[in-house]
Amino acid sequence: DNYYNKEDIEKDMTFIGLVGIADPPRIEVKDAVKKARDAGIRTIVVTGDHQLTAEAIAIETGIMKKKDAGKSLTGMDLEDISDEELNRVIKEVSVFARVSPEHKLRIVNSLKAAGEIVAMTGDGVNDAPSVKRSDVGISMGIRGSDVTREASDMILADDNYATIVSAIEEGRGIYNNIRKFIRLLLSANFDEILLIFSASIMKLPLPLLPVQILWINLITDGFPALALGMDKPESGLMKKKPRNPNETIYHGMGLYILVAAIIAFIASLGPFIWFYRHSTVEIARTVAFTIAVVFELFLSLNCKSPNKYAFSSIKVLTENKTLLYSILGGFLLQLIIIYTPFLQTMFNTYPIGLKEWGVIFLCSMGGLILYPAPFEKLENKIRKLFKRG
Repeated sequence: DNYYNKEDIEKDMTFIGLVGIADPPRIEVKDAVKKARDAGIRTIVVTGDHQLTAEAIAIETGIMKKKDAGKSLTGMDLEDISDEELNRVIKEVSVFARVSPEHKLRIVNSLKAAGEIVAMTGDGVNDAPSVKRSDVGISMGIRGSDVTREASDMILADDNYATIVSAIEEGRGIYNNIRKFIRLLLSANFDEILLIFSASIMKLPLPLLPVQILWINLITDGFPALALGMDKPESGLMKKKPRNPNETIYHGMGLYILVAAIIAFIASLGPFIWFYRHSTVEIARTVAFTIAVVFELFLSLNCKSPNKYAFSSIKVLTENKTLLYSILGGFLLQLIIIYTPFLQTMFNTYPIGLKEWGVIFLCSMGGLILYPAPFEKLENKIRKLFKRG
């Protein structure tokens, strides 16, 4: 019994030293937290560890400023405040310590009530409810429990916070690329509808035949659109704030698509009518067909980046070499079907001369000057005016 007596045990001892054990955050976490903050993403520590430990880690990684030490909340603090009070303070508090699974769930619910999109990471069984409740539940692939992995939407294979930030950047890049080829395909195809419709009303021959429209859609549209889909993420992508989750993927494109379609329509219809009246329908149709192709190839250059004019610098112009190759390839294929005899029969084309090519390039220049940024800004201003009205 004396063995367990504190007074008997703690005597005749000599102090040799004190050992401290630290579990430091990974080296890349601090930079990842800053990168997330620049992107408008707020990182919050919610842990069962001691308050001082949680604050020390948060300060070291840049989640909490040193001057804010002591402004964290514990599970006991959460017990003493109502949901309404939590909703008020949660925008200022970045560290929650000594919390239970119920507290974690309250924190997630409070953030969602404030209109935030919440991603929650967790590894233990006690994290499963809050991981499930969040908009994006993320479990640990190495240390995570089976229950949490089942409750999550994503599994973090390397248990590294920096990987989440990298995934966000990749996701933003993919989303932007989808918008790029949607902008190109919609801008480049509505003019064909207008062209056929107008020619029918004016009792003119069809400016574009079905096989030519198919060629435009499969070859001329397809290759540049695929190249835009493989574009690298733009610089400064993680300097932008998160987009409004209520925005559609077409947000800000409407005016640009409308203007591009009208210009492309006029660029094809005008020369078609002129050559039809002063030459042959075969030449007129070949000219209109080629203008539609070249206009779209030129347009793809400006669809690459809505914020940078394609010809603002050589670097911007040559960033996506796959796009340049696809434009060159599309142009060469167009030459082949115009000047190869058996393909002329297949696509109803006619070998045209320098005069026709001069008209084609002149009328296709609209694709080079149609820059999305001004139209997007103007459309956003119009939307705001309508909302105020």
